Amino acid sequence: MNLTNKTLLITGGTGSFGRKFTELVLREHEPRRIIVFSRDELKQHEMSRLIPDKRLSFFLGDVRDRDRLTRAFEAKVDIVVHAAALKQVPACEYNPFEAIKTNVLGAQNIIDAAIDCGVAKVIALSTDKAVNPVNLYGATKLCAEKLFVHGNAYTGDRPTCFSCVRYGNVVGSRGSVVPVFLSQRTNGVVTITDPRMTRFWLTLEQGVRFVIQAIGLMRGGEVFVPRIPSMGILDLVKAVAPDCQVQETGIRPGEKLHESLISVDEARHAIALEDLFVIHPEHSWWCCEKSLQGQSLPDGFAYASDSNDQWLSVDELRGIVEATY
Repeated sequence: MNLTNKTLLITGGTGSFGRKFTELVLREHEPRRIIVFSRDELKQHEMSRLIPDKRLSFFLGDVRDRDRLTRAFEAKVDIVVHAAALKQVPACEYNPFEAIKTNVLGAQNIIDAAIDCGVAKVIALSTDKAVNPVNLYGATKLCAEKLFVHGNAYTGDRPTCFSCVRYGNVVGSRGSVVPVFLSQRTNGVVTITDPRMTRFWLTLEQGVRFVIQAIGLMRGGEVFVPRIPSMGILDLVKAVAPDCQVQETGIRPGEKLHESLISVDEARHAIALEDLFVIHPEHSWWCCEKSLQGQSLPDGFAYASDSNDQWLSVDELRGIVEATY
């Protein structure tokens, strides 16, 4: 994707994804401006010191505030990357109204403000937990996905288009289990919820590059899913804390043994490209002429972490962790 001379705005831009996205785009592309939209002035101050670049600016605000979003988008923004979310599963379970205000109503505000201000492209970050969700966080992200996909039906003759990216656990992001294991290994005991657990796994930089790739491919309405490897939780323990005792605590409320990135029903209107899958909308407003071309998925296909054809070994996991922390 050519981001030369583009103005990009990233919501939740002081988070782990936002910082990496900003660093990479400033280093490898020539944007006219990157606007970090977030609600924590201290994190903005710290980020401004870490990334002293005149093309970078900061805008205090909350995605719950549509007027503030509109004011930010009026700065001739070409591309919005929506990364702001409440994402801690236990916190969302305990504070459901707050999760809905940010993850669902915030998504609606992004859509309305982008259409009104003529933003060309909006790409929203989603999660494997949005597929057949069993917790509130996943349910809010599924709802947000639906809002962004259907947002394309509201644009009329305006230039704005909306798409989503959906991927799995990110090494180095907030909430990653790796720092927990690193902390626990000093005590000689690592806790896991279930030894059978598997997860999709990618690095922060891979996630950022995939979002940039999706911005280039998007035509409006797609959900982009990367082909990424799975890992077993016990292999991760062996990579991070090989000499520690493993203590099983039991699956927590809202937690799955395995995660899915594409359900069987979604696979019917999805295609496979070389390094990603694309889920196309299944609605009357979708113009098939806009569809990306790829290979149809076989009947009954599902993309799940336990049946994946790519797996990370203990050595590969160890290398990723050592490079990240």
